[in-house]
Amino acid sequence: MRDESRARVLVIALLLVSASLIMLDIRGSAAVGGLRALTGSIVGPIESAIAAAASPFVSMAQSVTSFGAVDERERIATEELQRVAGTSQEDKAVSESLEKVLKTAGVGGYSVIPARVVAYGSTQNFGGSITIDAGSLDQIETDMSVISGDGLVGRVVQVTPTTSTVELITDSKSVVAARIEGSRQAGALSGTGSSNRMSLKLLDPTVSLKEGDKVVSFGSPDGRPYAPGLALGAIVGFQGEQGQADRIAFVQPAAAMSALDVVGVIVQQSRTEPRDLQKPSPSPSSTPTETPN
Repeated sequence: MRDESRARVLVIALLLVSASLIMLDIRGSAAVGGLRALTGSIVGPIESAIAAAASPFVSMAQSVTSFGAVDERERIATEELQRVAGTSQEDKAVSESLEKVLKTAGVGGYSVIPARVVAYGSTQNFGGSITIDAGSLDQIETDMSVISGDGLVGRVVQVTPTTSTVELITDSKSVVAARIEGSRQAGALSGTGSSNRMSLKLLDPTVSLKEGDKVVSFGSPDGRPYAPGLALGAIVGFQGEQGQADRIAFVQPAAAMSALDVVGVIVQQSRTEPRDLQKPSPSPSSTPTETPN
């Protein structure tokens, strides 16, 4: 009981001292500054020790309370890095596709306007048509040949100032004059509406053919709608017997019709018939020349 009484008296005394100090502080007493400095010199080290001891627990608490925000920031940063990486990969793919288109045009001696495919036609298997982001403002006209880096894609059938519609050679209405590379046997290559199969009927059904034979465009007058010497595809099968009038060879397109991205519209033909794209060019030194005396 005596200890409890002493504790109660001490608490009351401290309260009275605190009240007095508050009144003196309000009045601006100079004595309070000294008392505050003395208290600080005594209490300061104690506070520092307590803070040092508690700092691991405070840091842990701060980490726990901010975990959600950090996790969200990491997620956003990861998504941004993935987006940038994806953009870089897309740019690389476009650059490679454009390079292939320009190389194909260069082999044939053609000048092209590059364009991107922005839409496919309504055909479910992408065998019909595409829309590209180049039009009359880019010197595009109807009946111009359209190529990818792998060969002939189709012809321009409709033009607006900024876009053009291209009928693919796989469209069921498409017919392209063709020939067999090497033998140069002529025929007609027709679209079937499928993105991965066309049908070839030669003028001479008795000609011997085999799977793997390359088919190239025969060409049209003035190169429109189809320029000559462009890769069309390769024979993958047959229907009917050799020598029969209804014999048909099935051809797989050289270009991936369902995955077109960068294409080139041929706006200027070469002055001479180009080499077949699948044919290696002869070496300039293969023909000897006689030096005049």
